[in-house]
Amino acid sequence: MPAENVDASGTAHAPAGPDARIVSLVPSVTELLFALGLDRFVVGRTGFCIHPRERVRAVPKVGGTKAVKLDAVRALRPTHLIVNVDENEKATIDALAESVPHIVVTHPLTPRDNLALYALIGAIFGCEDAARQLGEALRARLDALSATQWPERRVLYVIWRDPWMTVARDTYISSMLRLVNWQTLPAVSGGRAGSARYPSFELSAAWMADVDDVLLSSEPYRFTERHREALAADPLLTGKTVRLIDGEMVSWYGSRAIDGLDYLRRLALEG
Repeated sequence: MPAENVDASGTAHAPAGPDARIVSLVPSVTELLFALGLDRFVVGRTGFCIHPRERVRAVPKVGGTKAVKLDAVRALRPTHLIVNVDENEKATIDALAESVPHIVVTHPLTPRDNLALYALIGAIFGCEDAARQLGEALRARLDALSATQWPERRVLYVIWRDPWMTVARDTYISSMLRLVNWQTLPAVSGGRAGSARYPSFELSAAWMADVDDVLLSSEPYRFTERHREALAADPLLTGKTVRLIDGEMVSWYGSRAIDGLDYLRRLALEG
């Protein structure tokens, strides 16, 4: 089996037939499926699979990424279930594996991993040319970013409040930010899966003194201008720049990563 047919779990997948029925439990992969022209095969998605907004509305929902309605998935009789190590619960995946013939596991950890993701979906579902075109577009942007000398910024990327939560350095988000030399703090790694990848923190932590910029993400917690203003006025963050950042552009892999790299470049140039 060619390497491009092997998913993140090490499972090799044969090409799907013309009667493939896909349920995607991964918002960014759902968007990728549409970008690759696989609309007719997508029979189910989560409520968080919101792109492409107009076209995805016709696809039935099967719950959330972590609150999947198992019976709803089974009723759709999928041949393929697409999941992600970080976003979906292992117990859910194991339960559905009993009735779904093919479980396709994804786990991009860096923007460049999208090249393998495109190739995987292209090889399984017979859209290699479209996948290759996406790969070329992504490579061009990666090459442009790597050819630029970006000044280092030490950033705190905030994804949640009550408690405050951020990202470890071995997450996809942190890897994206490093492309423009934004180094995330705290300088911790969380491993391939689990809550340690998204550690909690206190604004009074000693390492906060080294932070230049605080980036408030629009997801999973929807930080707004009101939150930004409140934090900017907090004495614990005196001297730091507090900014809002589009979480979809930084955390969504798949086809969104291409626009995400353009977005990140613009942010970095703004300083």
